[in-house]
Amino acid sequence: MLKIWGRANSVNVMKALWAADEVGRRFERVDIGGPFGGNDQPAYLALNPNGRIPTIEDDGFVLWESNAIVRYLAARYGAGTLWPDDVAVRATADAWMDWQQTTAVGPMTTLFWGLVRTAPDKRDPAALEAARRQAAAAWTILDRTLERTPFVAGARFTMGDIPAGALVHRWFALDIERPDLPALAAWYARLKQRPGYAHVNQKMS
Repeated sequence: MLKIWGRANSVNVMKALWAADEVGRRFERVDIGGPFGGNDQPAYLALNPNGRIPTIEDDGFVLWESNAIVRYLAARYGAGTLWPDDVAVRATADAWMDWQQTTAVGPMTTLFWGLVRTAPDKRDPAALEAARRQAAAAWTILDRTLERTPFVAGARFTMGDIPAGALVHRWFALDIERPDLPALAAWYARLKQRPGYAHVNQKMS
């Protein structure tokens, strides 16, 4: 059985849980990180030298880094679906996975930590507003793509939808001003119809 280490309300762990569900791979999840601790212990560091979450073990194979985990699960168990057969479609999905980490996650992390994990009297309003604008600009990029296609890589749901899809839940859940991005909202609604997306709808804490 697939084993996934990581607390369920981590956005990076959500990616792994969602991907496993999409490919029909049963798994055992182990609470670690955040309030559970344990990710700085020798046994865990032997699996993941970064000491971060998630980490998976699948038939003796250990892997860390959330997007790498999504790619692995897609390639091994989702060929032709999560892992597109068409090389160009797969490369497009891959590009959006990288975009999530290089463009969207930075300002979204600032917003999340500032609004969810920081007491109101200790928040930096200027930093939060700058992050909100940056995040809005990032999601506008994806909205423009989704005006032309229902999913990030084309007509079908792929691995490329998972990283940004896990993150966009926070964009719509945070108490912030958002521009009207109808294509993004429609994509979010489509994602919420997928049973595996339930793993993303965890309490943000």
